[in-house]
Amino acid sequence: MADLFDDLPPPTPKPRRAAAAPPPAEPRAPRREGPRPLADRLRPVTLDEVVGQDHLLGPGAPLRRMLAEGKLGSIVFWGPPGVGKTTIARLLADATDLSFQQVSAIFTGVADLRRIFEAARIRHDNGRATLLFVDEIHRFNRAQQDAFLPLMEDGTIVLVGATTENPSFELNAALLSRARVLTLRPLVPEALGKLAARAEATLGHPLPLTPEARSQLFEMADGDGRALLNMIEQIAEARETLDATALGERLSRRAMRFDKSGEEHYNLISALHKSVRGSDPDAALYWFARMLRGGEDPRFLARRITRMAVEDIGLADPAAQRLCLDAWNTYERLGSPEGELALAEAVIYLALAPKSNAAYTAYKSAVALAEKTGSLTPPKHILNAPTRLMKDEGYGKGYIYDHDLASGFSGQSYFPEEMERPALYRPAGHGVEQDLRQRLDFLAEERERLRGSAPD
Repeated sequence: MADLFDDLPPPTPKPRRAAAAPPPAEPRAPRREGPRPLADRLRPVTLDEVVGQDHLLGPGAPLRRMLAEGKLGSIVFWGPPGVGKTTIARLLADATDLSFQQVSAIFTGVADLRRIFEAARIRHDNGRATLLFVDEIHRFNRAQQDAFLPLMEDGTIVLVGATTENPSFELNAALLSRARVLTLRPLVPEALGKLAARAEATLGHPLPLTPEARSQLFEMADGDGRALLNMIEQIAEARETLDATALGERLSRRAMRFDKSGEEHYNLISALHKSVRGSDPDAALYWFARMLRGGEDPRFLARRITRMAVEDIGLADPAAQRLCLDAWNTYERLGSPEGELALAEAVIYLALAPKSNAAYTAYKSAVALAEKTGSLTPPKHILNAPTRLMKDEGYGKGYIYDHDLASGFSGQSYFPEEMERPALYRPAGHGVEQDLRQRLDFLAEERERLRGSAPD
């Protein structure tokens, strides 16, 4: 059946209204850029302008050799903030004619990585490799880190990662095996001085600082070149010359570099422990204060100094352990900041106490010996015999009750019969252990004498 509308004539198209001509475009004002920070204006444009990293960029240094040989491989830059990680990566791309692409692991997801990788593959197919700079690379999880591996292996990308965290803790072993870790150092005062001189040349006048204030400025920068230039920008136009006090009032001191869960945490507790062990109360107090001011939990420090008392002072001064526990209890009752003083006093005491790890090493030796001889039974004379059968088996036979002797010492053997007597505890001869050593020597002589006088 034909459609009802098949015989109708086609509709007459309506005449279109002519589009009005657009009004003439007004001339657009030139785009005005905001003022660039001093740190950005002074960013090096050649590798020769980078300061403070001569161990990487000096003659014969690793990066110079890579460039000279035309063999720039994947790299992980490890170092604190503001020492040139991003700048060096960009300049390496310029020096090798690689396409420079920069991402931050904080803001980059899986979809972003796919797009970046696809663009890198297209460039690679067209004969150009990509230098992919990944800031904060330790923020990527293990699976994301693994995604870089195929592109690193086939030369699609040269990966340059930057991290402030210890790569051996934060990066995959597979990634580390394909990249070279290069450590960037905090900028020393000489390098900071070069940056300050460049800033003065750019500003067109010297910094309004006394020599003492200039030194304090470098100290406040704490090895961070970017922080230095940001602080210079804050005081550059001061109308009067600033001394150290005035500078401190104008600028807030940077937060200490400390990560309660990262490498710096372990570095500082190691420094504290070794300062105590080395009997240096001043150094021990310094590292203790550094950790507290960095935000460390005082209870963690209380546990660690108690461990030091047991491990490094031991029986040379048995009071050290009790003092640490008292300091810990005092902190729990007073809290911060008052209770921190009790912990500080314990740190001083431990550093000045006589040292001995004799008990610590004796215990480790005993554990090793127990694991080796764990199936041996005690000698029968020291076994309990609550039943007649046990007595008939010889349990307890020949045991001498030491308190029945005038000397209080029987000299019997308490080790398994199949084992030669070991010497596990060897007092160091410091502090209380000096008396313990004399006592141990006396008992050894008595044991030998009594064994020689015993009937066969």
